[in-house]
Amino acid sequence: MSRPYPMPLPPAARSRTVTAVLGPTNTGKTHLAIERMLAQPSGLIGLPLRLLAREVYGRMVERAGVEAVALITGEEKIVPKSPRFWVSTVEAMPLDLKTDFVAIDEVQLAGDLDRGHVFTDRILNLRGRAETLLLGAATVRPLLEKLLPGLNVVTRPRMSVLTYAGSKKVSRLPARSAIVAFSAEEVYGIAELIRRQRGGAAVVLGSLSPRTRNAQVELFQNGDVEHLVATDAIGMGLNLDVDHVAFAGNRKYDGYQYRQLTAAEMGQIAGRAGRHTRDGTFGVTGRVDPLDDDLVEQIENHHFNSLKVLQWRNSQLDFSSADRLRRSLDVAPREEGLARAPTGDDITALEFLLRDSAISSMAQGAKSVELLWDVCQVPDYRKIAPANHADILSQIYTHIMRAGAIEEDWFSRQLAFADRVDGDIDTLANRIAHIRTWTFVANRPDWLGDPAHWQQVTRGIEDKLSDALHERLTQRFVDRRTSVLMRRLRENAMLEAEITSSGDVLVEGQHIGTLLGFRFAPDAAAEGPDGKALRAAAQKALATEIESRADKLSRSENGDFILSSDATIRWRGEPVAKLAAGDDVLSPAVLLLADEHLTGPARDKVQERVALWIRSQIETLLKPLADLKVGEGLEGLARGIAYRLAEGLGNLERQEISEDVRQLDQDMRASLRKVGVRFGAYTIFVPALLKPAPSQLLAQLWAIKHGSMDMAGLSELPQLSASGRTSIPVDPAIEKALYKVVGFRVCGPRAVRVDILERLADLIRPLIAWKPLDAEVSPPEGAVAQGGAFTVTVAMTSLLGCAGEDFSAILKSLGYRLETREVVRPVAAAEAAAPESAAAEPAAEEAPAPEALAAEDAPAQDVAAEASEAAAAPEAAGETETVTVEIWRPGRGGDRRPRQGQSEGRGEGRKGGRGRSESRGDNRGEGRGEGGNRGENRGEHHGNRRHGGPKGEGKGRGGNKPHHGGNQAPRGDREPKRDKPIDPNSPFAALMALKAGMEKKDKS
Repeated sequence: MSRPYPMPLPPAARSRTVTAVLGPTNTGKTHLAIERMLAQPSGLIGLPLRLLAREVYGRMVERAGVEAVALITGEEKIVPKSPRFWVSTVEAMPLDLKTDFVAIDEVQLAGDLDRGHVFTDRILNLRGRAETLLLGAATVRPLLEKLLPGLNVVTRPRMSVLTYAGSKKVSRLPARSAIVAFSAEEVYGIAELIRRQRGGAAVVLGSLSPRTRNAQVELFQNGDVEHLVATDAIGMGLNLDVDHVAFAGNRKYDGYQYRQLTAAEMGQIAGRAGRHTRDGTFGVTGRVDPLDDDLVEQIENHHFNSLKVLQWRNSQLDFSSADRLRRSLDVAPREEGLARAPTGDDITALEFLLRDSAISSMAQGAKSVELLWDVCQVPDYRKIAPANHADILSQIYTHIMRAGAIEEDWFSRQLAFADRVDGDIDTLANRIAHIRTWTFVANRPDWLGDPAHWQQVTRGIEDKLSDALHERLTQRFVDRRTSVLMRRLRENAMLEAEITSSGDVLVEGQHIGTLLGFRFAPDAAAEGPDGKALRAAAQKALATEIESRADKLSRSENGDFILSSDATIRWRGEPVAKLAAGDDVLSPAVLLLADEHLTGPARDKVQERVALWIRSQIETLLKPLADLKVGEGLEGLARGIAYRLAEGLGNLERQEISEDVRQLDQDMRASLRKVGVRFGAYTIFVPALLKPAPSQLLAQLWAIKHGSMDMAGLSELPQLSASGRTSIPVDPAIEKALYKVVGFRVCGPRAVRVDILERLADLIRPLIAWKPLDAEVSPPEGAVAQGGAFTVTVAMTSLLGCAGEDFSAILKSLGYRLETREVVRPVAAAEAAAPESAAAEPAAEEAPAPEALAAEDAPAQDVAAEASEAAAAPEAAGETETVTVEIWRPGRGGDRRPRQGQSEGRGEGRKGGRGRSESRGDNRGEGRGEGGNRGENRGEHHGNRRHGGPKGEGKGRGGNKPHHGGNQAPRGDREPKRDKPIDPNSPFAALMALKAGMEKKDKS
């Protein structure tokens, strides 16, 4: 038994009523077919794609009315009561329908390995009573003329010129371009790139439902986006307003293997560029190499190699048994120019089903076998494994064979898997593929009890999923905020621009950039070929706003400005200028952060106001440096020292200018103190500049002149200085000069605040100067019995926040030398007194923050010790022990230690004022009383004896008694002391007596 296909036509009769209209794309072939069909009483046209069938159906309805046109595809049927015209996909063409006109589009697809046999069958056997048109490319002409002897062939030239445009980056492709790739991943990647750089792209994939593809194409057609990214699906007759086609790939998977595109395939796709009489271009992009000259010539002139064979499969099938069906499918063609088609999905499904014994037992008889073959025609839209697809077909066939129709509950459960709109693009695309299978099944008239109902249900689910997928694609690949702008620009309409209070620049309500201070920062998405036009639309609003801002800034108070850590001057939080290196550290250049919108007088006003503010800021916070530079009231050597201090940003090591300092008289010193200078033992500095604000500003100005704003330590050091840290570990990555700028001195492995070093000197000075004048008096903690040295105390280590090797390294860097000494002491005392060394770790003492520092010199601090010196006389009786102690002495030949001749003391005057005294290197003390009454006293001392009377020689002004201040120390350059008899009541005498007694006892 054979299926009611039309009987094959003999070769001699095949060309009756047939005309082949051949030519490249954009020759108007499809338009000609529509016109010819409308001129006939009835007609049928077969198209290669469901999407194209939908388009032609719409055009036919516009011309003939909805009641006169039917649409039939595998997944959709719209059949009015008495249609005159039928629009269908080639596979779904009703073969038993007799019409006056028949047209088959894209007949060159008869050479396709997958679908070619269907086109070949229609070419050879399907005819209109009055006229038949075969539409396609010229590559199929030789085979048509061979298989249809006497065929009338009409060739049509392309209506526009197609030209090769070479290679371009994706970001530089012109508007109205279609970019062609051959995998979903490539399409998505290119579309994402275009969205970021050009505002958006429409996406067309073969796996999309027709509704989704139509919606995406509409985005491109109506101008919402200027680029289309697609697979080669656009080469099959989609009518698009494309001016340029760019190949982002030239290899594809054809269902069997990855291969290069043929010249004819590339020509078919490239031919989509240009419409009617508008010329088009094609080229390559991405990683595709430029096309060679021969290929370009073929595409431009539409000269391609002809097809060698058409794919063929026997349409006269024998359904009397499953075996005979197989054999009829295996029949080979007997005509030259035809080749047996490869095994298709339907034959593969048939083989899987017949392996099931249950299916084989049911497939008995012609009707059962024919039904089995019909079930195998269900397309595998999901593209899953053949076994999985065969399992679905097996269940469908079993339902129909056992119950006469598919069970509705089972069918409903299958639909439920796809009836959801959540998920991403790939998830929705998979659900659409799933529902398309059931839409195809529902459109079979006798497989369901109520096919019309289920057609409506499946169509509704597919439409819902298609709309959701279109929305996801648009969200991901289209920037809606630019689509309106693009359209208005093409229409040459006036665009409305505004600037919000937060600086957002809007054109037609869409955000295109931000006004930061006096600079317009456009959004990246607003860049591209239309970016200039968008900025031009905002020009008027920007000009008005910037002029208004310039006026407001010029009248702003100082509190509206700040200097941020990156040297940017901000006005009301927005960057308006940046500091750059000038001729002097304290005179940086001011560079405005403004674009071309700020010009003329408005720019001058901004420049002047910002420069005035930074000048005022420097003069306020760094006033001591300005005073030192001016040198008002300073004379001679004092002016020179002030200049050097200003050059050193208020901080000089004393040893650098020790000779100059020694030559200063009291008046010069006083004049320097008035401008905030402190003479320390180690550093000559300005305490006011150690405060956080001046310190940070100095660091920034120094970095601008001598380094960069991203140099190591620039942000950390001023904060550490302000936090109260007295010393910090030295970071090798930070320049030592930067430590000095913020008021730290690098001492070995640690950097110590210069004011803290002076406090350390105040602790050390009395210990060095201490002498055992009275045997009954215990030495203070840290003093050495013989004098002239000291041991490290907890007060010292706590002050600096470090101990052990770090503290020792600091002392060595200050010029002290270490000695070790063994001393004898009572055992009882050993438990009460800790070893006088720097081995024990102290608890770090937080020093007052620099803002607490006074501009005047801090008084020297004498630390009273409760514990006795380890070398003090022990009790006459009792056990003793020998311990090793570390003793520090001022270094030889150095002048960095806190000698009396390098330090200043402070005493109280008698008549309502302060008295100052200074011990100089010649052991001559000078004192001065400050306040209501003033006295000047001088005394010369040699050793511990005074010359000139018990109170020394003195001259007083104002009738006050002579005043002595400070600590009077022995001269550092005196001759060695002569040996004197030891006082029998001194601790040393007791110690020596004890030692002698022990030695005598050992000998006996």
